[in-house]
Amino acid sequence: MTGVTLNKAIKRYGATQVIHGVDLTIEDGEFCVFVGPSGCGKSTLLRMIAGLEETSDGQIHIGARDVTHMDPAARGVAMVFQTYALYPHMTVEENMGFGLKMNGVDKAEIKRKVDGASKILKLDDYLSRKPAALSGGQRQRVAIGRSIVRGPEVFLFDEPLSNLDAELRVDMRVEIARLHKELGTTMIYVTHDQVEAMTLADKIVVLRAGYIEQVGSPMDLYKDPDNKFVAGFIGSPAMNFLRGVAEAGGVKVPALADRVIPTTVALPEPGSDVTVGIRPQDMDLTAEPSALSLDIRERLGGVAYDYLTAPTGERLIVETKGDLAMEEGTEVTVSFDETRAMFFDAESEARLR
Repeated sequence: MTGVTLNKAIKRYGATQVIHGVDLTIEDGEFCVFVGPSGCGKSTLLRMIAGLEETSDGQIHIGARDVTHMDPAARGVAMVFQTYALYPHMTVEENMGFGLKMNGVDKAEIKRKVDGASKILKLDDYLSRKPAALSGGQRQRVAIGRSIVRGPEVFLFDEPLSNLDAELRVDMRVEIARLHKELGTTMIYVTHDQVEAMTLADKIVVLRAGYIEQVGSPMDLYKDPDNKFVAGFIGSPAMNFLRGVAEAGGVKVPALADRVIPTTVALPEPGSDVTVGIRPQDMDLTAEPSALSLDIRERLGGVAYDYLTAPTGERLIVETKGDLAMEEGTEVTVSFDETRAMFFDAESEARLR
């Protein structure tokens, strides 16, 4: 097992720079997730680690080795792609062992490694089948098994669950978490789905436009985001953001009937705009007359998502438990724990602390 270190890693395509001097350390045995919106550079960064994209500047180390300009096959990594890329004419067993066969590994050793990976991934009953006779989740497990048999120092996953339906995504997410626990190998995982990031990661790297916005554990990013982007990206449903106005000792929120939220953070001068962030999970509703109205209610069984519109035109989402007897169009009052509100600079979007 080994860790991965990026030192001022840069990627350019001609005159266009897409990765901007990334510094990152992924510890030995850590499960690290790159997350961010489409086009943020997360897959490019993963491919740079794999050697599938040339690093324009900076260094990449895997363990003590500088692999910046090393061939992909010599880096000691195995990559699982979004598409399964299985050979349709080969059985599961043949697909999993093909890479070892091409490297001249003894047949007995190939069988030993394939059997070991098959046992971990619960594929013993499917070894004689061909990909066409497998479900999407089973095919992805075969693709993961093909990587396991190589015994890599680092596993790289590039959005491996995006082609699966919702139920299979949950199942495979659990399988990958179990696999990491069993193998203890360093894993780097790319996704745009922050739920996958929150549930799988030891460490999350939030990317935007080729820059790292913040690095930390899932709950650190959820509870203590550095800026508005991270606060809005981590957590589902997304954090509510409302316009506020700085006052002495607090922030007035026009969307909430000019309610003043007291705070001890360093605010700009009175009268300046401040963005107020409140998570849907930290808010409650009561059916009391106010200027807020319940537009849409999404019932999900144990919880419901209530969509509100303020007189200012701003939208809010409130997560409520159970099934409150409220109809759409009802006037409602919002309450929340003021100590859990967050404040952001209206221009830079940096967190005010």
